[in-house]
Amino acid sequence: MKILNIVGARPNFMKVAPLHRAFQRKSEIESKIVHTGQHYDAKMSDVFFNQLELPKPDYFLGIGGGSHTQQTAKIMLEFEKVVEAEQPDLVLVVGDVTSTIACALVATKMHIPIAHVEAGLRSGDRRMPEEINRILTDSISDYLFVTEQAGIDNLKHEGVPAEKVFMVGNCMIDSLVYYRQKASQMNVLGGVGLASAHSYVLMTMHRPANVDTAEGLTSILQIIENTTPYKKVLFPIHPRTKNNIERFGLKAKLDAIEGLILTEPQGYLEFLNLMENAALVITDSGGIQEETTYLQVPCLTFRDSTERPVTVELGTNQLLADLNPVTVHEKVIETLEGRAKKGVIPPLWDGHAAERIAEILVEKFNQ
Repeated sequence: MKILNIVGARPNFMKVAPLHRAFQRKSEIESKIVHTGQHYDAKMSDVFFNQLELPKPDYFLGIGGGSHTQQTAKIMLEFEKVVEAEQPDLVLVVGDVTSTIACALVATKMHIPIAHVEAGLRSGDRRMPEEINRILTDSISDYLFVTEQAGIDNLKHEGVPAEKVFMVGNCMIDSLVYYRQKASQMNVLGGVGLASAHSYVLMTMHRPANVDTAEGLTSILQIIENTTPYKKVLFPIHPRTKNNIERFGLKAKLDAIEGLILTEPQGYLEFLNLMENAALVITDSGGIQEETTYLQVPCLTFRDSTERPVTVELGTNQLLADLNPVTVHEKVIETLEGRAKKGVIPPLWDGHAAERIAEILVEKFNQ
């Protein structure tokens, strides 16, 4: 059974790494990796492949930047050549990035079965390109591997046959469990000038809705300024956010905040270490909601909806619909004083999701 595993952007690497390991342990599976190059910072891609112990991709499509439409078209054109050359038995896509839907479209048009890992997640917000990618990919996939009950419910509501859907757990958590000890041995805190665990709030911000306007960025800076009297704020700053701060003339205000530690984006292991040792994480990311839930670290997420509701229902995540510095400050103080909700780890988030997926695929292929 020849499987082509698709990676394109940073979150994909953490999900494909445990899958590739699980597939390699199965004599029935030949596992190959196709890197579309959608995440086109070569330095960051190399860091992730090295840290996650992924082999050099069997194919690197080198797509690079461009609009969603341009990237989708370029990926489809290049991936079609790979499918023609390899004639795989299955194309496996993960998550909800442009590479996910582009490669799934190629596979279905060439009559190759598709497995979608992290299927069924829905934010309810079709303005998000990721939401469109999720819906379309699920509609053409043959095997839908789900991380939480909401995924099962959403797919049932959309009419997906139950025999295509499998609750397996979360491959992102597989990577976290696998690399947690290795990450804990790194002196990341000392490297950024922090004396101890729980002495800081960790922040990430990159979503256009939050960082593409002067108003949004001004609110973010005010939130940081309101927090630093209580804890230092460590902010690995996304290139998009950094560029917009400069574009809107806010760099001087950023530089003037005492107690703010700015760093470049971190590698996977470094960021895992920083998450585990934070007193609180403030973010607008999708995956961080899951990781903090597993680590039992309080998380405030700046979005008005989440495609991962289990992180709110069971986990440590709280949604904040807007960047109101007053509301956020109240939540920060509540958390730092130990009054934030205590979460639990969702079912099957145990580090073995990839193994379950491998078992199911081998069983189905042998039928």
